[in-house]
Amino acid sequence: MAVRFAPSPTGLLHVGNARQAVANWLFARKTGGRFILRLDDTDTARSTEENEEAIRQDMRWLGLHWDDSFRQTTRLARYAEVAEQLKQAGRLYPCFESEEELQAKRDQRIKRGQAPVYDRAMLKLTPEQRAAAEAGGKRPYWRFLLSNEEVSWNDLVLGRRRVKLPAVSDPVLIRADGTPLYTFTSVVDDLDTGISHVIRGEDHVTNTGVQIDLIKALGRNPGAIAFAHLPLLLDSDGGKLSKRFDGLSLRSLRQDGVEPMAITSYLARLGTSADPEPLPLEALAADFDFSRFSGSAARFDIRQLLALNSRVLHGLPFRDVADRLPPGATEAFWNAVRGNLDLLSEARGYWDVVAGTIVPPVIEGEGDYLHTALDLLPPEPWDDAVWSRWTEALKAATGRKGKPLFLPLRLALTGEDHGPDLKSLLPLIGRTRAALRLQTAAH
Repeated sequence: MAVRFAPSPTGLLHVGNARQAVANWLFARKTGGRFILRLDDTDTARSTEENEEAIRQDMRWLGLHWDDSFRQTTRLARYAEVAEQLKQAGRLYPCFESEEELQAKRDQRIKRGQAPVYDRAMLKLTPEQRAAAEAGGKRPYWRFLLSNEEVSWNDLVLGRRRVKLPAVSDPVLIRADGTPLYTFTSVVDDLDTGISHVIRGEDHVTNTGVQIDLIKALGRNPGAIAFAHLPLLLDSDGGKLSKRFDGLSLRSLRQDGVEPMAITSYLARLGTSADPEPLPLEALAADFDFSRFSGSAARFDIRQLLALNSRVLHGLPFRDVADRLPPGATEAFWNAVRGNLDLLSEARGYWDVVAGTIVPPVIEGEGDYLHTALDLLPPEPWDDAVWSRWTEALKAATGRKGKPLFLPLRLALTGEDHGPDLKSLLPLIGRTRAALRLQTAAH
C-alpha cells in the first residue's frame, strides 16, 4: 500500500487540504503502507521555498511524518520522456489557438445550445500548417486525445462513479513553454512511485476519469489504483468553505492556540458517522474506515473544533505545555486554569490575574462587604483551604451565601464574573495582590 499527499507550495496549508493529508496518513498507518509527501511545484511563478518549508513545518506539527518526499521539478526529464511516448502514440497533439480564440469558440457553442467542449480543430492541422504557425513565432501547447468512451470506477467513499469522456474537453497536459500540468505529472508520479490509493477531494472526480484514460494510454492498468474522493467541506452556514480558507490556515489556527490533536481528531472524523473525540494519531489510524464517510458535503464548524480543543487542553499535562506558557508559569497554575481554556493563548490572561497587576472594576454598592472581606482575609501562608476558610468566615459575618457571597469576590480578585475555581487561584494570587484588589474594588 502507498498513498501520497500532494500540496502545491503556492500558499499555506488550510483545513481543506489538511483533511486530505490526515486521511492519507491514517490510511497508510492503518494498512502498514507508505505515506509520501509530494510537492507539486511545477507552477514555478507561484511556488516558493518559504511555502514549501511552511508545509513541511505544519505537517510535522500535526505529527504527520512522511516516509518519502520529492518535488515535481526534480522529475522534468521524466515527464518529457513520457510526453514523447504519448506524442508518438498520437495521444498528445499540438494546438495553437489563443485563449481569446478558444473563448470565442466556447461562446459560439453555448449560443447553439451545445456543451462548451473543445472541438479538436487542431487534429486537422497539416504538417505544413503547423510549420507555418511555428515559423510565425507560435509555440504549440499539447492536448491529450481522450477516448470516446465512458470511464467508471468503484469509489471507496462515493460508490460507483462514471465520467463520460466525450463530454469533457481534451485537457492541456503541456503548456507552450514546455511546463507539464498537474493532470499529467500526477499520473506519471503515481505510476512511478507505486501509489495504490489516491485519496483526495470530490472536486477531482472528473479529473479522475481523465487520469484513468491517461493511465490506459500509457499501457498501464488503472485498476491497480483505487480512488477515494472525500466530499467537499462547507462552512457552518452551508456556504463554500474555500472562501474562508485564508482565515483557516494551519498557521493561523496554530497561532490562535489550537492544538494539533484537536485538528487531527476533528478532521479525521469530519463527515463520518463517528463523533470527534480527542485521540492520538495511532488511535485514529486504528479506527479509520472509508465506509464511515458520508457521500454528502461535510460542515466545518469552528465552534466544534474549539470545543474539541478545550477537551484536549483539559487533559494535557504541564510538561506538554510548559514551554508555551508565560514565563514563570507553574504546574499549579496550569492545573488551576486548564479546565477553563478554549485556546492555549487564553492562559496569558489568567497569568496576568495571578502574577500581574490587573485593576478590578469598582463594584458599586459592595464597598462595605469588600472592606469586611479585606478585614477577614486570612494571614499567609496560604494553602488550598484558604478560600473555604475565608468564605466561611464571611458567610458567618455577613449572612451572605451563594452568588451574593462569591460574585463580588471574583470580580474584585480577577476582574471577571467567571473563570477558574478560586480555591485554586487564590493561593496563586497571594495575600498582597488580593488585599490591593479588594481595596480598589471597594472604592
